Formats: sequence, C-alpha cells, structure tokens
Amino acid sequence: MNDDLTPRQAEILAFIRRQLDEAGVPPTLHEIAGAFGLASANGVAKHVQALEAKGHLAVTPHKSRGIRLPASQRARVERLALPVLGRVAAGSPIGADTGGIDEELLLDRHCFSRLPDYLLRVQGDSMRDDGIFDGDLVAVQRAADARDGEIVVARIDGEITIKRLKRTQSGIQLLPRNPDYAPIHVPRHADFAIEGLYCGLVRRG
Repeated sequence: MNDDLTPRQAEILAFIRRQLDEAGVPPTLHEIAGAFGLASANGVAKHVQALEAKGHLAVTPHKSRGIRLPASQRARVERLALPVLGRVAAGSPIGADTGGIDEELLLDRHCFSRLPDYLLRVQGDSMRDDGIFDGDLVAVQRAADARDGEIVVARIDGEITIKRLKRTQSGIQLLPRNPDYAPIHVPRHADFAIEGLYCGLVRRG
C-alpha cells in the first residue's frame, strides 16, 4: 500500500512504473517533469528522493536513467497500485476533491485498455450508455490531449467532468452518454484542459 505517499508522489511512481513496463527503461527527471507540465526537474528530484527514502524506488546517483524499482517492488509491476484521488462528475462538472489519497487498490494491469495512473470516483449518471455508472471508479491515464470521440477527464474553470470529446469548427463539445443531459459547449474563453484518458473502470459489488 502507498498510504505514506502524497497524491503527486503516487502519480509520479505510477508514471515511472508505466514507463518501465512500456519502454523497458526508466524515465529521466526531465522526462518526468515534461509529462507533468513542470518547468524544472528540481521539484521532480525532490519527489524521487522522497520515494527512495520511503522504499518505493532505488536511485543510482549521477546517472541519467538511474531510477529503478527495488526488488520488493518489481513483483508488483503486473499488479498496479492505483490511488483513488477524488471524484469526477458524470453530470454537471464538479470541483475536484483531490486533497489526498482516499485509498489505494492493487489491480491487474491487464484489466485496462491502456495503463492508468490513478482512479476517480464517478458522481452522476451522464455516461450510463457507455457503461459508466454512479459510484464506479474510473481508471485514468494522465494525458494533455485526446482524439475526437475518446472518453476524457476534462477540467473546465477548475471543475472536472468525464465525457466524450468532440471537436467541431465552432469549438469543443463534451458529450454525455445519457439523453437526459445536454452536451457541454466549452466557451472559447474558458480555462479548459484535458486531464486524462479513460482506461476502464472498477465496480465493486
């Protein structure tokens, strides 16, 4: 369990695990900084040092790709330790409740279409026709862009929602999958960003 990690540390650890799994080599500090939209690698270095101190990473000094998983962590690569970082609206956008890790689940990586970085708890039923229901946990891969038609977690003026992305000549729309809800037309002046891509869900009975 990663109860001792901050949300940012948990996300960085998940990113490092994914890079090791997909590319076979660890990311550099600059690559991690770029993935998280950070201007400097100094802040990343502090998170990596904290992860090393807590036993989640081993680091070879003065080596560009010196990050590795300690032996105790390697067996977990097939099992993803995913933090639940808060809520996402399947309805009208809601403020993101990401003040800390609610819990952490250890899940089989093969359950997901792409490797996720974290989980969000769904609130609402606007995505029901895509099989996403109130109370589900959606798995999200951190990303700043998406293809037309993909399910995304998006931030609009500080609030987050999960919808299908649609780009038109007149702008961006976020489409629900429930006829009871209207599409969200993103104003051109809005503070809008794609936060991540939908990877699958966890439903507990």
